Amino acid sequence: MVDQDMADDLEGLVDLVAGMEDIKSVLDGLTALAAASMSSTLGVPTECAVTLHRRKRTATIGGSSGRAVVLDRIEQSLGDGPCIEALQSGVPILLGDVSSDPRWPEYCSALSSAGVGGSLGIPMNLENDAGAVLDYFAPVSGLFDEQAVADGVRFADMAGKALRLAVRIASADQRADNMKSAMDTRTAIDLACGIIMAENKCSKDRAFEILRSASNTRNQKLNELAESLVNRFAAPEEAKAHFED
Repeated sequence: MVDQDMADDLEGLVDLVAGMEDIKSVLDGLTALAAASMSSTLGVPTECAVTLHRRKRTATIGGSSGRAVVLDRIEQSLGDGPCIEALQSGVPILLGDVSSDPRWPEYCSALSSAGVGGSLGIPMNLENDAGAVLDYFAPVSGLFDEQAVADGVRFADMAGKALRLAVRIASADQRADNMKSAMDTRTAIDLACGIIMAENKCSKDRAFEILRSASNTRNQKLNELAESLVNRFAAPEEAKAHFED
């Protein structure tokens, strides 16, 4: 049964990454899967949020619900709790009973008032000096037993790998978009220079100087001016490409 649960969780994470729209959608989906997996283990509805630590800053960046995000941000506002300790130590930190644990009295009181009985922070291994923690919230104390922690660690291991893959894909897509943008800009400038060369019967270097001079005179970005020239030239009734020196 455990093997089947693991296979189901893995399949869900693969589908999540394969169909991702952006990193935020992956994080929200990841915490939803984490909450569902832990709810199955505990037998009661459990919520989950994910906290990211990078460049000395810690922030809640996703959750299985709006309530999970709010609960996690309580700890961020206080600056102390099991999730933050899990980030710092790199090991799971359990807050088994908010009514009796003496370590974080203010945080425990806030969770108790919100109807939370216990919390569990499980770190995920990321890259580039970044860290993340899955922060689980149970409505009843004493539910996060040894099996629950083991299942949470297992899920966090798979989730960390899925998140690293998602970040790499998103970074690759961003680089591709940047490259395409640069190529589009270069193409527009080359086309504009070609138009100026044809209209003014000059060299490419001279055409570029004319374009750059017009850009400076009009206080307009070079690529924007080039695109506007190409667009005007593409419209037969407005096919005028001369620039004054």
